[in-house]
Amino acid sequence: MTAAAPYYRCHVFCCTNRRAEGHPRGDCTLRGGATLRDFMKAKAQEMGLDGVRINAAGCLDRCANGPVVVVYPDGIWYRVTDTAEVESVLREHLRDGRPVERLMLGPND
Repeated sequence: MTAAAPYYRCHVFCCTNRRAEGHPRGDCTLRGGATLRDFMKAKAQEMGLDGVRINAAGCLDRCANGPVVVVYPDGIWYRVTDTAEVESVLREHLRDGRPVERLMLGPND
């Protein structure tokens, strides 16, 4: 049996987790994660990025680095703090196939 072709070329999971204000781990929503996710979804559609799905996610467990997004199946993690960085991920990684090294999180971040 062969695997079916994926429905989406890639998924982008954007942390929109919310914790109580003052929580020691912080949260991505208070740092703008939900707003950036909404922008990313609209911009991806505007750019015509076929086969790309932008999803909201609960805690991705990298709170100190937020707002955090992860691109699958590539498994590349980014910290995006403004719309310019979101556009870089969309344009360079998702459209052009080149990960945005300056925004990437390493395994120990």
